Amino acid sequence: MKLKLSDLIADMILDMFDDENPTIQIQRNDLAAQLGCVPSQINYVITSRFTPERGYRIESRRGGGGCIMITRAAGNENAIVSAINAIGPAIAEKDAKAHIYNLNYQGLLSDKAGQIMLAVTSDSNFKGIPADIKDAVRASQLKKMLVAYID
Repeated sequence: MKLKLSDLIADMILDMFDDENPTIQIQRNDLAAQLGCVPSQINYVITSRFTPERGYRIESRRGGGGCIMITRAAGNENAIVSAINAIGPAIAEKDAKAHIYNLNYQGLLSDKAGQIMLAVTSDSNFKGIPADIKDAVRASQLKKMLVAYID
């Protein structure tokens, strides 16, 4: 089976992680030269495969050779990432509340953040909007809030 270049890049990046340090530093140009590709291909793989929804945080540092820092989510962050992935494309208000209450109960979400998320996902914010649309918007908002919470 032949690997695609994007798979090869992703595998190389994953191999850089170890159990002791959840953060790696990549020199985009150096990695591109190693693989015989253009730096934009490295960017594509990083932005498409190392997303917050998959448990990664990306930080780009410019100047002086510049680099890209990729941090793998730690224990608590992994639980929030799992919750994000469990939400799906749409969510009813009662299910959104259950996720928020559970994350708060587990100590993964502060009381204040939980209150804000409950307010934003409340049905009262979606009056006059068809149920299928409001549930999709609510899911998108809740996911974005949870991603912002772990950033």
